[in-house]
Amino acid sequence: MKGSDTFVYVTYIRSSAEKIWAALTSPDFQRQYWFDMHCESDWQAGSSWRMVFPDGRVADTGEIVESTPPKRLVIRWHNEFRPELKAEGPSLCVMEIEPVGDASKLTITHSIDKEDSNFIRAVSGGWPRILSNLKSLLETGHVVLPTKDV
Repeated sequence: MKGSDTFVYVTYIRSSAEKIWAALTSPDFQRQYWFDMHCESDWQAGSSWRMVFPDGRVADTGEIVESTPPKRLVIRWHNEFRPELKAEGPSLCVMEIEPVGDASKLTITHSIDKEDSNFIRAVSGGWPRILSNLKSLLETGHVVLPTKDV
């Protein structure tokens, strides 16, 4: 699409859609794979959403656009801590979970209405690390990249 930029990441996790949904929406579980960061929301459409650093600073803010447990979560996402990313405006993050045999397919599509986006460049480096940790934690009980290694 002209005038926009998108990052897509797909992974298969040997876990149920319900467990993946819970991992994506539980602050205590998020801290384990998201480098001590966590999200705050009630995960209902129209509700506010924010991502918080371990020290309490707000990293990102937004709104839950759609919430269909355990299948689809859509967040309007706005960076708050890097001025050059904040200036690009809100993005849209779509998380889709679908069962595949004994596993589930998790697709993250993060897009913004700006070509050659610095924000999309930034999340394209972060999502693979976060989701690798999530996959490993759900499958083995351990993350691949502990916070101290990031």
